[in-house]
Amino acid sequence: MSSLLKVKNELKAKVDAFRERITSEAEDLVANFFPKKLLELDHFLKDPIINISELKEIHSEINLTVPDPIVLSNLHDGLEAQNAKKRKLEDGGGEDMVTGTKVFVMPGGMMKSNGNLVDLIEKVKPEIRTLIEKCNTVKMWVQLLIPRIEDGNNFGVSIQEETVAELRTVEGEAASYLDQISRYYITRAKLVSKIAKYPHVEDYRRTVTEIDEKEYISLKIIVSELRNQYV
Repeated sequence: MSSLLKVKNELKAKVDAFRERITSEAEDLVANFFPKKLLELDHFLKDPIINISELKEIHSEINLTVPDPIVLSNLHDGLEAQNAKKRKLEDGGGEDMVTGTKVFVMPGGMMKSNGNLVDLIEKVKPEIRTLIEKCNTVKMWVQLLIPRIEDGNNFGVSIQEETVAELRTVEGEAASYLDQISRYYITRAKLVSKIAKYPHVEDYRRTVTEIDEKEYISLKIIVSELRNQYV
């Protein structure tokens, strides 16, 4: 009784066609697409949009005015302040009396993102997605080339398995770049919300500027890493 698993001829023909298609795509990627993409990204790294020397040029104005200070007369008198604090503790509250400005609507409408960085991000994201997709195709091709165990050639198999592992690493790093972009937007949004609530605190405004500069530098590093992956 044969122990080999039999596959229907129709299914086998479809699988063989799939193998041929993946092989053709992967060979074209390695021979043509990767060298072209290497040169494209190298040219992109020389673009003025990603080589701004003065980071002040990427700063985005935060159109949130500082309102006039509110005088809390009941806190001017020392005795009254102590009584207020005592009542606060008795009520079980541990936070400060002043909780910030209540924000119902932005004075200038929707608070815009940093347009300079948004434009750059929209150019970088497709390159990240392309690397992930092409790496997946090449990884599948290498996996299809791995011979069966009974065919021997264990040394060749180990090399192919290391190649697959390296391609998985590249995919993971590229996916982390997308996560980094999402975290930038979330972090910046929280800081802008803090500015709207505490408009008198300058440090929040400076932190937004620092976050923008950091993201700009990170995007240039990402493009450089994407280029290096095609080498």
